[in-house]
Amino acid sequence: MRSVREAAVTRAVPLAARLSMRAVVLPSVVLTSVLVSCLLHANLVHAAAQPSLNVYFQSTLKDAAYQKATFDRVAGKWKSPAAAGLPKVGSKAVVQTVIARDGKLVSATVSMESGSKKWDDAALAAVRSSAPFGALPASYKFPTVEAHFHFSLK
Repeated sequence: MRSVREAAVTRAVPLAARLSMRAVVLPSVVLTSVLVSCLLHANLVHAAAQPSLNVYFQSTLKDAAYQKATFDRVAGKWKSPAAAGLPKVGSKAVVQTVIARDGKLVSATVSMESGSKKWDDAALAAVRSSAPFGALPASYKFPTVEAHFHFSLK
């Protein structure tokens, strides 16, 4: 994997300490990743483990403002389960979504499980409760866009 650009942005978001944006090149696909590292209350997880959220949009969507707004919407709805519902450190749940031109959530499924049903359910609930999203940018020529939300415990 090769990094094409990297820029850091610092902004307070619910349960978040930092926000950074990175575009990476994968075989024939440019994905935009927005990473937020959340710091939870000490009784939820030991100090070394931090929940994080990344979102990867299909390469045809170039609008960084739309990507950030979509990410912020899901990050604002994310509620980590109690300590008993946390997955093992290094685990992640991936929620694959399809968003229509008008911002309607066409589909959302857990395509990779973390090993914790409560974590996976919370990830899916964060995405579903964030809908509808903003309308796709006028410059975007396709009827839908696919986005993958990665909810990790690092």
